[in-house]
Amino acid sequence: MKLISIILFFFLLPLAFADLQLGFYASSCRKAESIVQQVVQKRFSRDKTITAALLRLHFHDCFVRGCDASLLIDPTKNTTSEKQTGANASVRGFDLIDDVKEAIEATCPSTVSCADIIALATRDAVALSGGPKYNVPTGRRDGLVSNRNDVDLPGPGIAIPDLKKFFAAKGITVEEMVTLLGAHTVGVAHCGFFLSRLSSNREKPDPTMDPALDTKLVNLCKSSNTAAAFLDQNTSFVFDNEFYKQILLKRGVMQIDQQLALDKSTSTFVSNFASNGDKFGKSFANAMIKMGKVGVLVGNQGEIRKNCRVFNK
Repeated sequence: MKLISIILFFFLLPLAFADLQLGFYASSCRKAESIVQQVVQKRFSRDKTITAALLRLHFHDCFVRGCDASLLIDPTKNTTSEKQTGANASVRGFDLIDDVKEAIEATCPSTVSCADIIALATRDAVALSGGPKYNVPTGRRDGLVSNRNDVDLPGPGIAIPDLKKFFAAKGITVEEMVTLLGAHTVGVAHCGFFLSRLSSNREKPDPTMDPALDTKLVNLCKSSNTAAAFLDQNTSFVFDNEFYKQILLKRGVMQIDQQLALDKSTSTFVSNFASNGDKFGKSFANAMIKMGKVGVLVGNQGEIRKNCRVFNK
């Protein structure tokens, strides 16, 4: 009788104690992941930059309140949202998430969360760019709060010790931090993010930047501060380990990227990934899975939004 009571107790626990799991939608929305993949494939075929956009969107969402799709909420006349901050002003990919959500709602209404769509779409875009293929545990719920005052994301000039503290607070190790920044292999940065490093804005050239790269970037940014540079100057649209090779050659565009190769606490990881693309791919997949679990809502927490841009009424 006591054993039966214990079993019943666990079955009656609130669903919030549930966890993410592979194939979460296997019975409730069997085609969910294939729908995500189809929409991402269609976009990628005409816009290779969508991979970088989704990676940034995923990072910026997870590192504020957790991976709860709070970044997707639009502000209203009476409420603010995370979208309104300077750090999120140039985040893209919201329209793709909308397209996926619309397609899934037509098949499985109020079943698949926007938070899961972000994680799945990012995974698929990475694979399409030549990156690792990995399974994403699902079962996330969408958050009920989106406040601009909660956004405190690291900038491109942050020092490595401060960056490590930021990631550590989210449960991310130093090696995982260096791994996740490898996403910059398909990234771009507007001139405003690195102007201070260029010889045109300094008394002396930055000794940590390759002179040829400095000249190239100075010429790029002369025309407009809104111009953008690839963070991986070699294989810009391919998800590989070239980013690490570039920063070992002092060809890091942003200060934070270059410092990864110079700081003693991170340089070993950079060298390891630069010399072993397979190791980077496996490490990146594991780091993304771990990051995708940061601060998630599950079970009966949060909600399943019908429209990713607004909370349910």
